[in-house]
Amino acid sequence: MIVSTLAFYLFAAITVASAFMVISAKNPVHSVLYLILAFFNSAALFVLLGAEFLAMILVVVYVGAVAVLFLFVVMMLDINFAELRQGFLQYLPIGGLIGIILLIELILVVSGWALSPEAIQVAAQTTPTVSDKTNTEQLGQIIYTQYAYLFQAAGMILLVAMIGAIVLTHRQRPGVKKQVIADQVYRKPEEAMAVRKVEPGQGV
Repeated sequence: MIVSTLAFYLFAAITVASAFMVISAKNPVHSVLYLILAFFNSAALFVLLGAEFLAMILVVVYVGAVAVLFLFVVMMLDINFAELRQGFLQYLPIGGLIGIILLIELILVVSGWALSPEAIQVAAQTTPTVSDKTNTEQLGQIIYTQYAYLFQAAGMILLVAMIGAIVLTHRQRPGVKKQVIADQVYRKPEEAMAVRKVEPGQGV
């Protein structure tokens, strides 16, 4: 119990610190690296809660795809971040005012929040069910039995969105040259190159 509590505070502290460094780091590459660190520690917190499926999804999807892709985009694009930061001070009063309003709203919400007696009574009477199946197996049974049609509908929506993105990307636009693979495959050697005899001292 003490070890799990210490691990929770350790991972939580690293997550909060890395999240603060994401927004405070001047170099965007460093911000992405701190974001990856925050994702890993959040996954560790999910493991402590017994939700290993969410931890795996967080690492595979966000760290393995989103964060790494964003890192490559930031590193490959030649962006002048010093120029982007120009004029930051003129928006500081408006940003500070919005931040103060949000802070006041959060304080009002937290100060007025309280647990109802019914919820406390239900939480005291409810005992967690112990199962020999893992979290991933239980999620799989629920998704592919009770929510099978909704899962298939979500897959169809994602498939239509992917096809739509491909169609919009490869649509015919004037002034854009594209490869025609069939013409390149069926091209004959005599059409692909021309042998010319160049005399000395003359150009082609």
